[in-house]
Amino acid sequence: MYKRMPRKLLAPHKSLSSSHSRVWRGSNDYSAMNAARGGYRVFSANSTAACTELAKRITERMGIELGKAVVYQEDNGETRVEIKESVRGQDIFIIQTMPCRDVNTAVMELLIMAYALKTSCSKNIIGVIPYFPYSKQCKMRKRGSVVCKLLASMLAKAGLTHLITMDLHQKEIQGFFSFPVDNLRASPLMLQYIQEEIPDYRNAVIVAKSPDAAKRAQSYAERLRLGLAVIHGEAQCTELDMADGRQSPPAAKNQTLHTGLELPLMMAKEKPPISVVGDVGGRIAIIVDDIIDDVESFVAAAEILKERGAYKIFVMATHGILSAEAPRLIEESSIDEVVVTNTVPHEVQKLQCPKIKTVDVSLILAEAIRRIHNGESMAYLFRNIAVDD
Repeated sequence: MYKRMPRKLLAPHKSLSSSHSRVWRGSNDYSAMNAARGGYRVFSANSTAACTELAKRITERMGIELGKAVVYQEDNGETRVEIKESVRGQDIFIIQTMPCRDVNTAVMELLIMAYALKTSCSKNIIGVIPYFPYSKQCKMRKRGSVVCKLLASMLAKAGLTHLITMDLHQKEIQGFFSFPVDNLRASPLMLQYIQEEIPDYRNAVIVAKSPDAAKRAQSYAERLRLGLAVIHGEAQCTELDMADGRQSPPAAKNQTLHTGLELPLMMAKEKPPISVVGDVGGRIAIIVDDIIDDVESFVAAAEILKERGAYKIFVMATHGILSAEAPRLIEESSIDEVVVTNTVPHEVQKLQCPKIKTVDVSLILAEAIRRIHNGESMAYLFRNIAVDD
């Protein structure tokens, strides 16, 4: 017959507590081990001198070493990426600059590296792309496509969980992404350059080379307490205007689509002759914009400002793409200086044109990386920054 065991034969309570304490210590050790592994690394997505230099500037400011990875092109044209260290459970930041002459290769390098880090069990993969490519193709034109939206989907599919960029061509581009986007501003550094490097800047006027850039110019003018001028109109019809349907529909008679339905005759768009709204006589003219690529419009604006009495002309833009014959045109123009940031490689252009100056943005990018990894607020980087910057 079953007989109940005496209570004194049961395991004492202290043994249970000691067992629990061993389990608790083990979990603490495991958490500590995870914390030690859960750091962050910064990688350069290509081996070009410009991208490596920007990545080194950022890592030096943060006091860390650049991640070890190899990115190269095989003989058959394919891109190969090899990660040379463990990234399991870490926050990974990929720095990628977009050279204007080989942007598609740079995009593939970024996608392949992001996917390699994703399959290596990285915790988070944050792309640091100071100039986001294809940002000008963010609207539908004729039978084209919104390429910027396509690229955003590709980055998400490759494994990116966050994006750090600077001065998007259109702020609405952030809506294309399914993950957070921090659109940093270069205006604080540009304003600092104006105050420190342009003598007698108090006698300057901020100029928008088109009404579309008026809001950015107004923001600069208000913070510098300077006057504002806007260039309106155009000298001739450009190829871009033809592409956006400015000359369509053709001047023809009304066409009847259905019985009893008639469309009214629509007039083609036409801008007035170029003119300057504002006084620039005897002043320094500072043209501000986000991108300087084809410089014909900037050169034409400089000529108009010279005719109106401006004695020195500066052009300030965040992204200095400066493609095609831009360096030669700038050197031969009335522009005295072009100030851009190092978001886009432009070393070759600087050798061709001494008027091009560079502002370093690695400080802002390094602080953004540190704050994202530590879970701190990004509001500090947007202090005194207007929405229209």
